[in-house]
Amino acid sequence: MDLRCTVPLCLLLLFTIEIQGSPVAGRGRCLCKETGSNFVRRIYIEKLEVYPQSASCEHREVIVTIKQSGEKRCLNPNSEWVRRILTSFTKKA
Repeated sequence: MDLRCTVPLCLLLLFTIEIQGSPVAGRGRCLCKETGSNFVRRIYIEKLEVYPQSASCEHREVIVTIKQSGEKRCLNPNSEWVRRILTSFTKKA
């Protein structure tokens, strides 16, 4: 192998190693910027999502999707109402 093939091959190998170590696009960091709401009327909730603590976010996150608007809203996971609604939703599932 001559030098013209060796240099590009080495560069390709270095870039491959760099790309492999990069984080995958997706859920990096916390989804909720603030603590969130303490209450949302249950009839407005279309979907409930719970994200546990992880390496990318040190907080437990509870996110609801509102039925009519499709808006996603963060809820305060430490709120008594949110804890009750989580218990209620898990019993139904």
